[in-house]
Amino acid sequence: MQSKPFTIERIYNAAIDTVWQAITDKNKMKEWYFDLAEFKPEVGFEFSFYGETEEKKRYLHLCRITEVVVGKKLSYSWRYEDDPGDSLVTFELFPEGNKTKLKLTHSGLETFSASNPDFAKENFEKGWTEIIGTSLKEYVEKK
Repeated sequence: MQSKPFTIERIYNAAIDTVWQAITDKNKMKEWYFDLAEFKPEVGFEFSFYGETEEKKRYLHLCRITEVVVGKKLSYSWRYEDDPGDSLVTFELFPEGNKTKLKLTHSGLETFSASNPDFAKENFEKGWTEIIGTSLKEYVEKK
């Protein structure tokens, strides 16, 4: 059964180019997202990083870029080491005058192990709301 994907939209007081750079430049990403050893916005590029729960449990995230439309769209698979689930994260950018609307969609959350409470949809909602609603917003609007 496929559940409804998680979606969040925010409007930032920043130009599209600023937001695009924030979501595709590994040096900028580490200031608001995760510290990635390597990242290239190129289809097929694989990257990984560790994320940590509030209880300090660490998970290795394994990702692969699936779509890039420069300045408009970035998608990548998102899965975890030792879990059969496979999901997709998509960032879409839209001009709103001199501001930018970002729409993030995370689909496939239901594919993660239901027996692991860390993979509950509510945790993804909480995490993305913090990342997109606060961390990225503060980062791009201070520029």
